[in-house]
Amino acid sequence: MSHIHATKSFTNPFHLSLKNLQVVDKQAEPIYYIGVDVGTGSARAAVVDQTGAILGLAERPITRHELKANHITQSSTEIWDAICYCVKTAVSQSHVDPSKVLGMGFDATCSLVVVNEKTDEPMAVGPDFDDNLEDIILWMDHRAETEVNEINATHDECLKYVGGKMSIEMELPKMKWLKNHLPKDSDGESLFNQCKFYDLADFLTHKATGSETRSFCSTVCKQGFIPEGITNRNGWSSDFLNKVDLPELVEDNFRRLGGAPGINGKYLSAGETVGSLTEAAAEALGLTTDCYVGSGVIDAYAGWIGTVAAQTETPIPDLVEQDKNLRGMAKATGRLAAVAGTSTCHICLDDKAIFVEGVWGPYRDVMAKGFWLAEGGQSCTGALLAHVLSTHPAYTELGVASEASGASRFDYLNTRLEMLKKSTKERSVVALAKNLFFYGDFHGNRSPIADPTMRASIIGQSMDVSLDALAVEYLAACEFIGQQTRHIIEKMEAAGYKINAIFMSGGQCRNGLLMRLLADCTGLPIVIPRYIDASVVFGAAMLGAVAAEDALKNRKGATVKSRRNSAVSGGTDPVPDQPPSPYTAPSATASMTSISALGAGNTQTTYPFPTMTPIEDETKQLGNSLDNSEDEEEQTLSFGTKNKAQATASKNFLSQRGRGSTFSSYTSNSTTSAGDKLWKVMNDLSGTGRIINPSSPNDPDRKLLGTKYKIFLDQIQTQQKYRQLVAKTEEAIQNYLSI
Repeated sequence: MSHIHATKSFTNPFHLSLKNLQVVDKQAEPIYYIGVDVGTGSARAAVVDQTGAILGLAERPITRHELKANHITQSSTEIWDAICYCVKTAVSQSHVDPSKVLGMGFDATCSLVVVNEKTDEPMAVGPDFDDNLEDIILWMDHRAETEVNEINATHDECLKYVGGKMSIEMELPKMKWLKNHLPKDSDGESLFNQCKFYDLADFLTHKATGSETRSFCSTVCKQGFIPEGITNRNGWSSDFLNKVDLPELVEDNFRRLGGAPGINGKYLSAGETVGSLTEAAAEALGLTTDCYVGSGVIDAYAGWIGTVAAQTETPIPDLVEQDKNLRGMAKATGRLAAVAGTSTCHICLDDKAIFVEGVWGPYRDVMAKGFWLAEGGQSCTGALLAHVLSTHPAYTELGVASEASGASRFDYLNTRLEMLKKSTKERSVVALAKNLFFYGDFHGNRSPIADPTMRASIIGQSMDVSLDALAVEYLAACEFIGQQTRHIIEKMEAAGYKINAIFMSGGQCRNGLLMRLLADCTGLPIVIPRYIDASVVFGAAMLGAVAAEDALKNRKGATVKSRRNSAVSGGTDPVPDQPPSPYTAPSATASMTSISALGAGNTQTTYPFPTMTPIEDETKQLGNSLDNSEDEEEQTLSFGTKNKAQATASKNFLSQRGRGSTFSSYTSNSTTSAGDKLWKVMNDLSGTGRIINPSSPNDPDRKLLGTKYKIFLDQIQTQQKYRQLVAKTEEAIQNYLSI
């Protein structure tokens, strides 16, 4: 079921001062970019300038329906309407002339959109086949269990490049389910024969430009497409599709999927130009046809784009040494992006194909031609912490206590742990959980075991149900997230990756305790980006910045404006002003919309972390109201919702970067690859993030966490051993009963 919520958006109170602070080429007019992010529960749009400052940000909820168990749908019509609202609102807030917005990028969940091939209108995907507005099968829909098993039983070579087998969340199993279940029309023909299919991000670029161009990101990562030169295939495989009983997708050189590369289909890496906005799209978005759209990506990959090029106030030696001999996109190697939310995706790039058991990929050409990406993941991280808190008997007491203190539940628990350390005279906060062995795969394991049957196990619990006991269990759950991250990284490095730093994004960055544990468990520096909550939509805007280069080259003499432009550029703001959200992360950078007067808190290197900086009561109240949002996607994270996104920036942001007129445009010579253009944009716009370095290897907490990592691995092996013993017993029982 879905909830409808009031729309929350952020009005930038600093837009007047920004005009004086932007550093641009005096010979060039300022240009702007828009990023659009479509998550599971909301659509967002951000306006970004040439310094990487977010000048306007708006968000609107989108609904999802589950009329039948495991059948979860959305509407592309509703999503497009929400995008149009958010873009218009964000532009209005930014007080930017819409004719100066020359680039736009989209990211979205990896959901399947189905439209009528002849009319381009939405088609129903069930279970209610009479409702054509419900034309999206959401990524989390699990209806295609039979179909995914049949696909994986083929052991086709394309499965090698999606982690060995397709996930039920990928798109081809959903297409196969539709073939098996779509009804016939009045002429007795299956409606499946009328369908064409898009990944949601590709549908949005199609809606914006009218182009049938598809992205390598969606087709390679989720649909079994193999780029040219990897095998003897070039794109889609007719043998494979016929083998899984989908000959309809082979017809006319795979036209329903986007076509055959170089024949009737075009496939692009991230940010490469798809085309300019159509007049209809420009009108709907309040922009102009001078705005060019970059090839889109799946949302987690936009998080990679928005984080891994961040500078740090203190250089990371391993990255500095690595970068000496590298140029362009090659500098992104060695940087692991951890895109954290309800679950966490771990994305890493390399110039060679590296296969890691239990990790999806490697995927070539997704981010840049010739480069490979791998994607690991934790099934639940934010959801895990929410579960630990909400199922504990002291949860209600925690809510009352945290509200009374004016802190989030997590900040309150971090402070409570420090008090508990003092009262028990324990050596450190970490030592409070030294005899609690928490293995947290409540929802199965995505990486690196890739075993959906894995479950949680907790050793060392007592009958204590106090608030202090909850605090220690929460500490153990945070430790588990850190230990499992180490497990994933060790598997990746054993296979051939060299990882020098972890670049985080998402509201979990605000949890100083969790960030410290991640650093100490993995032994790697953790980089907190310039935008905590907006790194994904920020990454989408970078795609637009790459496309804007073609907009500048091809800009018309007379700009074609939508009829709405005069109203928007007049500065009318349809959304009431709201105060900025508080910066509550003691070890993270602030989430920011623009270059403001507030500085970031100091990075801490010891346990615990102070709860928050002083803030005004009105701002506190806004933060609390947003924390209490009923959005199902965000309920699992109380670190700070997406709506609390852009609070403040470092005062000295421009002086730290000191790049002057390089912000004016991204014009490159003809020999510069598209991937290198994207890296330049990422490098120029990302700004400075905070760094949390791990403690010394001789630190007592590091030693304790190292020992507990061995216990963590033993818990995995023991659970697998126990399952095998039970399975053998059950098999013997069945054999006995069948005699």
